Amino acid sequence: MRMSMIVAMDEEGYIGRGEGLPWRLASDMARFKQLTEGDGFNAVIMGRKTWDSLPEAYRPLPERLNIVMSRDTGWEADGAETALYIGRAIEIAYADGCDECWVIGGAQIYEMFLDRVEEIHLTTVQTNSSGDVKFPEWNHAEWSEEVIEKLQSDSNNEYDTTYSIWTRR
Repeated sequence: MRMSMIVAMDEEGYIGRGEGLPWRLASDMARFKQLTEGDGFNAVIMGRKTWDSLPEAYRPLPERLNIVMSRDTGWEADGAETALYIGRAIEIAYADGCDECWVIGGAQIYEMFLDRVEEIHLTTVQTNSSGDVKFPEWNHAEWSEEVIEKLQSDSNNEYDTTYSIWTRR
């Protein structure tokens, strides 16, 4: 089973503000949906705060196995599998026959899985200081970057963005 991470961050590494995203980017949302749904059966792994930040209409994220990491052993939600630790989250995805497993945030979950993913799908938002939650520190030298797409801001995308795939060397 392939494991990847998908994240949007500003030029300083901010990924969130309060309980949501600090920008409005329709192109990034469409890419997120297309990649995480994929062509087979995929899982998304997220923290409980990320789950809570999803609009109710999109919980659980459709067409994907939703795995929520929580330290609260009593936490439950319709449409979500709960995992207390990394190995359990991976085990749930593997046991359900997932082709790909996508780590979708937040910061603590990204940090826990950073050494387990093969790729990071990164949208860099061309702005600064847009949030209060940062992506964890990571050694860029251990990865190679392929820039896939650069988009200009428009009525559906608040900022210019660069989409790249970082592959572990």
